[in-house]
Amino acid sequence: MTIHVVRQGESIFSIARRYGVSSASIIDANRLSDPSQLAVGQAIVIPGDISTHTVSAGESLFTIARNYGVSLNSLIAANPGINPARLQIGQTITIPVPSQPLGTIYVNGYAFPNISMDVLRSTLPYLTYLSVFSYQVRPDGSLPEINDTPLIQTARAAGVAPLMVITNIEEGASFSSDLARAIFDNQEAQENLINNVVEVLQQKNYYGLDVDFEYIYSEDREKYNNFMRALNARLRPLGFSLSVALAPKISADQPGLLYEAHDYPVMGALVDHVILMTYEWGYTYGPAMAVSPVDQVRRVLSYAVTAIPREKILMGMPNYGYDWTLPFVRGSAARTLTNRAAVEQAFRVGAEIQFDARSQAPFYNYYDAQGRRHEVWFDDARSIQARLRLVDIYGLGGVSYWTINSFTPQNWLVLDSMYNVRKVI
Repeated sequence: MTIHVVRQGESIFSIARRYGVSSASIIDANRLSDPSQLAVGQAIVIPGDISTHTVSAGESLFTIARNYGVSLNSLIAANPGINPARLQIGQTITIPVPSQPLGTIYVNGYAFPNISMDVLRSTLPYLTYLSVFSYQVRPDGSLPEINDTPLIQTARAAGVAPLMVITNIEEGASFSSDLARAIFDNQEAQENLINNVVEVLQQKNYYGLDVDFEYIYSEDREKYNNFMRALNARLRPLGFSLSVALAPKISADQPGLLYEAHDYPVMGALVDHVILMTYEWGYTYGPAMAVSPVDQVRRVLSYAVTAIPREKILMGMPNYGYDWTLPFVRGSAARTLTNRAAVEQAFRVGAEIQFDARSQAPFYNYYDAQGRRHEVWFDDARSIQARLRLVDIYGLGGVSYWTINSFTPQNWLVLDSMYNVRKVI
């Protein structure tokens, strides 16, 4: 697999000819709905082990190495008869293609019960776990019914382990600090919740439990730890796995309601997997920026591996983008869009997709019919590849996608080219 960035005037036919592959293979791999609509700057995955490259005007070994995601030294070593300072247009360059994946990792994907079954089936081959989102706990420890049975059965049929997810989301609202406290402070409600969780796990044939409690009061930190200890003590003897989703912290004492009650060392010792929510730097009500910038993700991982066994860490991977109206006004909301929709919109509005070196993420600007300037940040094969490299660099257990409800082919093309997926059932 290699990644090609579309230039002005290029077509799928010309790109395919350049790499010596069929147009159909590129169209199929990237699931291009209209191959004639390519945006300048769009990343296209070229399937197969591409081993040669034909030099075009203006290219250097440095730019070729960067475009293929290989080191300059390895490219020079693979072409001993070539003078790096005197490349010729039309010259054939050998590209060193890694013959082995970087390793075998766990891959989790969150899905809402309303996911298209076609999307689900297309995604399951790349997953270890399917986390069905979510059972929203009630103050008395009871749980609502959700339509998760089709997802559980489909996942198990594909050899993917289904995980039950519980959240402190108030019905019809959002994450609630008070709801979490109501569970922590009422022993009867807590025991009722744990009993109900066990009942659902057993009756619906779940593999394990994932806990996603957010915005917990800082003074409830140890109460949350004790709640997780109670779950651990109850689920372990029954053979169920236990995982937890945690905020992306860069230090143990990071201030803020989202961070303070999430105790990395305690949680890391209790659970099988810690899912780090390494996204939402660019978010709905914030200024325009990358959703999951590599430089910020690195800061989180650099702290996390000092507090949590690194093999337990699943790095969060977003599967969406945002469209902001500029200038940013506090309280205004960005529009969420899928990664594929972001590229299609770029073509439609005539925007050239740029790539930010610091955050390792694509973006573009355009003006709408009212003359307002917009900025769009999303993910493509390049940004996905850049973050997936961190799994190997930090020795992590794997990744977790939020969410898999929309199908981004490049997520799975890149993942499949870099890692094997571990299966537990």
